[in-house]
Amino acid sequence: MTFIRACIIAIAALACVTPSRAETVETAPGVTVTKKTFPAPINEQPFFGFADKTPEQREADNGFLAEADKLGSREKVFDVAIERGFAHIDRGDFPEAAQRFNQAWLLAPERSAVYQGFAVISAARFGDLEYAEELFRIALHQPKPRRTLKADYGRLLLKAKRPVEAKAILEQGVRDAPEFADAWASLGLARLQTGDATGACAAASEADKLKRSHEVMVDLALLKRQAACQ
Repeated sequence: MTFIRACIIAIAALACVTPSRAETVETAPGVTVTKKTFPAPINEQPFFGFADKTPEQREADNGFLAEADKLGSREKVFDVAIERGFAHIDRGDFPEAAQRFNQAWLLAPERSAVYQGFAVISAARFGDLEYAEELFRIALHQPKPRRTLKADYGRLLLKAKRPVEAKAILEQGVRDAPEFADAWASLGLARLQTGDATGACAAASEADKLKRSHEVMVDLALLKRQAACQ
């Protein structure tokens, strides 16, 4: 009996130290993500925080979809929601951006832009770079990706201090969206951090030709100083 009891205790102890697998949720047909929640109202979290909605909340969702159908195209309403979401991100209004991305998810849960938007929110507002990368990886394989997807993903990899991977993604990102100054600035930083100061200055020069946000201008000033650009 003592031996059996010892075995039971040992098994129980092993169970305690064995890491449990993270719970996943299907967010679109064939698409599963880790179930993550954040300290914010549910409509400001990715995928509504995976909350069990009340009858009133479900009725509101159905009403929103019905209104979209009345306009004749869920696709057009989706595009508006996504563009507004990223416009709010540009202004630093992450709560409002998340609300627009949640609307887009209701309309077309399989679309790449939903996962890109939630990835940016996860990193920029909640500081969860690991979850953001999971969502970016999903976005790469979903329909109709935005041209800025790889630029945003590459910037995340820079924040995660993975410049070699970031550079590879950002080289593709500037080809996808050559008019996106953020992509060139991020590529310049990635090149600099991988030992290519000349290439970094070339990327900075491309960014200087484009419309730049305040954040990008700060990045470029730092880049030019560190790379000793002429």
